[in-house]
Amino acid sequence: MVTPRLIVFTDRRQAARPLDEVVNRAIDGGARVFVLREDDLPAAERAELAARLGAMVAGAGGRLVLEEGPELRKCHGLADLVGAAEDGVDLATLSPIYPTRSKPGYGPPLGLAGLGRMALAVSIPVYALGGVDSPARVRDCLDQGAAGVAVMGAVMRADDPARFVKELLTA
Repeated sequence: MVTPRLIVFTDRRQAARPLDEVVNRAIDGGARVFVLREDDLPAAERAELAARLGAMVAGAGGRLVLEEGPELRKCHGLADLVGAAEDGVDLATLSPIYPTRSKPGYGPPLGLAGLGRMALAVSIPVYALGGVDSPARVRDCLDQGAAGVAVMGAVMRADDPARFVKELLTA
């Protein structure tokens, strides 16, 4: 898998408009890697959504990854990152870096210092997740050694997902 600078996680419940439209507009802004969450959907409905969004993303030269797929690991500390690296995953998210409205129950934010220490301790690309809601925060995460950022709520809730994604990628 090519190492992208931005990964967009889906969450139709937070989306300000239909999920297909949010994903399409995020693609217009330059996003090329998406992670399908939506694990509360019945299997057949989730499979149909994955096929539809996957075709949309692939048509733009991107990739849709299933949240539970083998390419990605969601980590909340150094032990999780080390395990992901040992398992040979393609990339890992580390969260939460900042306070976040989307996932408030994962303990205190790790902060930029925690991100820097942990991202540099493993050989796989680590993506900052949680509260990355501005270009300034993207730059701060990259400065600490993150391979990129992963965003969910801020893209899902954006008035203009294309513009917001473009701003994040420009950072």
